Amino acid sequence: MAHAPHPFRAPWWARNPHVQTMWGKFVRRARPVPTRLERWDTPDGDFVDLVRLDAAAPDRPRLLLLHGLEGGERSHYAQGLFGEARRRGWAMDLLLHRTCGPEMNRTRRFYHSGETSDVAFVVDRLARETPARPLGICGVSLGGNVLLKYLGERGPEVPGAVFAAIAVSVPYDLARGARHIGRGFARVYERNFLRSLRGKVVAKRERFPDLADDATLRRARSIWDFDDVVTAPVHGFRDAADYYARSSALGFLAGVHVPTLLLSAADDPFLPAAVLDEVRAAAADNPALYVEFTAHGGHVGFVGGRAPWRVEYYAERRTFEFLGERL
Repeated sequence: MAHAPHPFRAPWWARNPHVQTMWGKFVRRARPVPTRLERWDTPDGDFVDLVRLDAAAPDRPRLLLLHGLEGGERSHYAQGLFGEARRRGWAMDLLLHRTCGPEMNRTRRFYHSGETSDVAFVVDRLARETPARPLGICGVSLGGNVLLKYLGERGPEVPGAVFAAIAVSVPYDLARGARHIGRGFARVYERNFLRSLRGKVVAKRERFPDLADDATLRRARSIWDFDDVVTAPVHGFRDAADYYARSSALGFLAGVHVPTLLLSAADDPFLPAAVLDEVRAAAADNPALYVEFTAHGGHVGFVGGRAPWRVEYYAERRTFEFLGERL
């Protein structure tokens, strides 16, 4: 178990998981931090974009953020982490997954929960360019699954500059998560994701006309359906079930060597709570993993504070708290 100096407790006014989940998007006021966009060409002839914040001094640590499904620099947690990094004088980079930047990527591929080549490329370059600067990594939701899979795949070969990581609201079992988000009120989130994902397929068909046609996209009424007809075939998987089985973070926890905090809520509407019991059991066999599972918090919520007009955002504070402890 992770030691949290001030553990998260959901306030009386935000115990509902959907209030926790939607608060950042619909209620939180954005406080933009001055950043710059930088494009890096990738070895496969494509590119990735990074939203970058410079440090107050050359010796300050750097945080690399991997965002969630259809997230980006406007995501509430990204803006919050940028603000916290600036307050502490840290450098910070947000890796925009392919198709999530200001311009559609060049190649046929998109991004997905098991795609780790881009984070490996970015981490290797950051470690090579500034080897003396400590590098922490935070992965949120889908980005957390990518982070844990990357750390598990690389094991002791992760660059030495990476001193710690934190994975927030991870969908550790992609198959069970895909089924869970299609039930009850969570369907609202699923429909929102599908609307955005379908639009990207349509845009990408201008260059790759053999991608899923309109009739196929209309029949894809769930995340599982979409992954079955788009994500899996485009990225070399047999079907959605094969993609989920080969990409879920739960299967890579044993290989993680970097000190990593797993922060999730039992009432996360994107994942059955029973999955966290399996994660806890797996983490018990790996001293590099620190578990912090709370009763409330929703999906990437962790909204606290004594009143709705005095809000605190626990996940952002805890990210820098945990990383700071390991410096």
